[in-house]
Amino acid sequence: MRTRTLIACALLFAAPIEAQETPRLLSTDSLAAWQAAGRNVQVIDVRQDIWTYLRDHLPSAQYLNIETLRAGRGGVPVQPMDASWYRELFGRLGIDPDVPVVVYGAGETLNIDATFALWILASMGQRQLYLLDGGYFKWKLENRPLVRGYPRLGDTRSKWQRHDFAASIATLDDVLAGMKRGSLLVDARPPEQFAGNEGAQMRRGHIPGAINHYWQGDLVTEGFGRVFQPVDSLRASYLAQGITPERDIILYCNSATEASHLYFVLRYLLRYPRVRIYAGSWTEWAERVDLPLETGVRR
Repeated sequence: MRTRTLIACALLFAAPIEAQETPRLLSTDSLAAWQAAGRNVQVIDVRQDIWTYLRDHLPSAQYLNIETLRAGRGGVPVQPMDASWYRELFGRLGIDPDVPVVVYGAGETLNIDATFALWILASMGQRQLYLLDGGYFKWKLENRPLVRGYPRLGDTRSKWQRHDFAASIATLDDVLAGMKRGSLLVDARPPEQFAGNEGAQMRRGHIPGAINHYWQGDLVTEGFGRVFQPVDSLRASYLAQGITPERDIILYCNSATEASHLYFVLRYLLRYPRVRIYAGSWTEWAERVDLPLETGVRR
């Protein structure tokens, strides 16, 4: 039985996902080389504070605050928007869906802003997407160029008109149905929140049956910054928790940002075929007092 499972896992690891090029990691060395060679690439800065961008940013970087990517829906805060909104926003920013995009966040503890923006862009059909490994923090510590000027980009709204939003989202009903049929729930929050010892929401704990895989556990200190672990190490870490590629996997956190990190790893680095993000996440679940919860540690 174990042999058959391992063979099935190996086949799933090799399975293709989308026909278009999928998001991938990009090192600071590679981005610096691209820029030095004059390669046509769009750079997006998604650090939370606009003042950090005004102080300095990577050459040619356009600013995007991830809170413009979401708003309340049906009483639940911070939910993804519709395609029409993203067409307008990305077009006004001058993002070209046919030109490679590199997204970076602050690095360190805020890498999740970059993975969230990348998830939205990928769901809108941006063809070539890269996540800068280590983000701004690593770039700066390596004494690479930083600028204060803003890029002057043209309006690209017409190029987004045929693009639709096709995110791998699980609703609350999907989660409830998945719990009955054996879907695997993975909580990306810190262990303290998973256990119910911390949290801003009205109830603390986790969805019954969920496994805790803290997103920062996928990173390691290397040189001047925190970067992703090698793919083989990431794969071993997930498999050790029973997070295997043949499962139907639903990720959640507080508001989909931390879950977007796990989505990036599972879907694009490890190529798991069935992964969704519960967009309502713990923010929705905790407010629904009719829904059960668990406390304590379960990894």
